This record gives sequence, structure tokens and C-alpha cells, in this order.
Amino acid sequence: MTMLVPPWLEPLLKTAFLSICRTHGDAARSECNMYCLDCNDNAFCFYCRSSKHKDHQVIQIRRSSYHDVVRVSEIQKVLDISGVQTYVINSARVLFLNERPQPKSSGKASSHVCEICGRSLLDTFSFCSIGCKLVGTKRNGDASFILDARNEVLALQRGEGISSRGGNQLREGLEHDIYPPSTPLPPPSNARRRKGIPHRAPLGS
Repeated sequence: MTMLVPPWLEPLLKTAFLSICRTHGDAARSECNMYCLDCNDNAFCFYCRSSKHKDHQVIQIRRSSYHDVVRVSEIQKVLDISGVQTYVINSARVLFLNERPQPKSSGKASSHVCEICGRSLLDTFSFCSIGCKLVGTKRNGDASFILDARNEVLALQRGEGISSRGGNQLREGLEHDIYPPSTPLPPPSNARRRKGIPHRAPLGS
């Protein structure tokens, strides 16, 4: 399993974030919302990063609807996130770290569900979170979190996981407001560049 899962992933998923830093508790940015992939230890705050993790690989954890999320633009540089449902929160594409409690059933059956927890998905993904992909990887061994050269190229081509339809959106704080966007992208402009205004030659005297 060491070839399929990086050593820092499981400790990351078990870490409690957004508590107040014991060292910098009186400072404005003292919430422990960062994790060092090199040290693979506890969460820490902005000031701890400056003093102890300046040249390390660090990712920032955010919170949505009381659940931890990480931006795709950060995590896809160090982790193969293929198969995990992405969402847009406050204009940023994110992934949930762990499985979330199931919302109340709306009576509508979803055609796409998480292979591990059965949570309804918006697209043809296999997992609702990084944690569920980890369970699936351990169970079946048919998925991997390790990036190779080919996966890095695919990650760039995915454009942070955004599909040709524009992806899906999740309004922060409202689980039932998960919806795919219906607004089409504007057509490319065909307007030609305006030519400069011609000037007449001066009339002879």
C-alpha cells in the first residue's frame, strides 16, 4: 500500500484543524489551519509556518458547513485526486477531506453515488471525499494517490478538475444547495481589432 498512498495522507485526514495556536493565541491569524507534508505532524498557524516550515510543502485547510476542505489547486500538486467529486465554494474548487453525514433523503434517487459511503454525487465520480478514496484504495487496490509524470499532465489538462460543462457548485453553509451551474459560457468573441483612423495627407499650398 506504500506505493499507492503517500505516508502523510492518513495523518492529515485524522488531524483536527482550526483550533487556536497555543503559541500565537493572541494574534489575529492564530487558527491552526495548515499542515506540513514534510514534517507530517500536527496542524499549525500562519505564524508557525513562517518560523518553522518556511521552505516546506504546506497545504492550507479551509472549512465549509463545519467540514474540512482543501483547494484543488493546492492538493493536486502532491496527490492524485482522480475519481473524487469536486465542488466550487466561494469561487474556489475544493475537495472534502473526509466522509460527511448523509443529508435527509429528498425522495429522488441519484444515478451517481460514492462507492464507499453511498452519498449522492453530482457527476460520474467514484468517491465523495479523499477519505472515501483512501478506503477504496485500501480495499480494492485499483486506485492510487501517487502522482507520476502521466498523472501530472492529466491534472494540468483537467484544469483543476473543471469539466467541459463548468463543474458543480456548492454554496458554503448550505448542503442542500449543491447544484450544477446552468449558465452557459459566453461564446468567443469574433470582433476584429479596430484599425487605426486614417489621416489625410496635407493639401499642397
